[in-house]
Amino acid sequence: MLSTIHIGSSDVRVSPLGMGTWQWGDRSIWGFGNGYDENDAKAAFTASVDAGINLVDTAEIYGRGLSEVIVGECLRQTAQPLIVATKFAPLPTRLGPRTVNRALDGSLRRLGIKTIDLYQVHFPDPFIPTDMLMNILADAVEAGKVRSIGVSNYSADQMRNACEVLARRGLSLASNQVEYSLLHRTPEVNGVYAACRELNVTLIAYSPLGKGLLTGKYSPSNPPAGMRRWMPGYRGTTLERIVIVNRELTEIGSVHGKTPAQVALNWLARQPGVIPIPGAKNAEQARANAGAIGWNLSDDEADRLSQVTLEWRR
Repeated sequence: MLSTIHIGSSDVRVSPLGMGTWQWGDRSIWGFGNGYDENDAKAAFTASVDAGINLVDTAEIYGRGLSEVIVGECLRQTAQPLIVATKFAPLPTRLGPRTVNRALDGSLRRLGIKTIDLYQVHFPDPFIPTDMLMNILADAVEAGKVRSIGVSNYSADQMRNACEVLARRGLSLASNQVEYSLLHRTPEVNGVYAACRELNVTLIAYSPLGKGLLTGKYSPSNPPAGMRRWMPGYRGTTLERIVIVNRELTEIGSVHGKTPAQVALNWLARQPGVIPIPGAKNAEQARANAGAIGWNLSDDEADRLSQVTLEWRR
């Protein structure tokens, strides 16, 4: 059984690695339905739970709600107590408490649960002031629909603002979910990671494998298929530079009997207050993700990876 850690100062305890479900239902970027389907996603869920992972993270906009539906079906098929995190998308049509509560109720319905363990704002809301939004979510906690409150893609200053509002309601901000990996070390330099440590806010790292680039599968002669082929980071000299990173990951992994991806995830999970949430399209990928924890890189190995990825620390 994996040890668990608190998310922020909340009473929610999770495994040191979560399961991300962006791929479950997303056709445009991940190609859901082309090579993998709902049954594969459910098998990935089962494999993750069997490995001791208890945190599942989804969002109402993943697959236009399909990810939440699949997660909900999975929840009903397991007796294991799991921690469910999802996200509210601050769309232009959502301008007040009623629309936020309607979105929350929609997520609860698709997930088939009465309380969401961690309800996150998917990105800074340009339409509802932070104080109003945090108070709406605080009301949801008091109503028993939400256990803890998180944000996603918030800057350090935006986090502090949210913390101040919640503190006035006797609550704390539990987490900030941001992109963080060996190939995206921006949280280390833009103040977000430092603010998380200062405020006792857990940093939940999405895309911890650089959207597949840290798996060792891709190279200039073998770029990913679909929309990712045209995204920044998947073209030209960038793929050539990533080959060097994957070579280092492979060398270190050979010492531990681990894959490049498992080494990359272990590097991230060893950062204090960070929980990676890699995605998985099938059971094999889920089991591979789980193999990233339960062992430790040496300090020297971690430093080597930090040095070889310095250009991504920006």
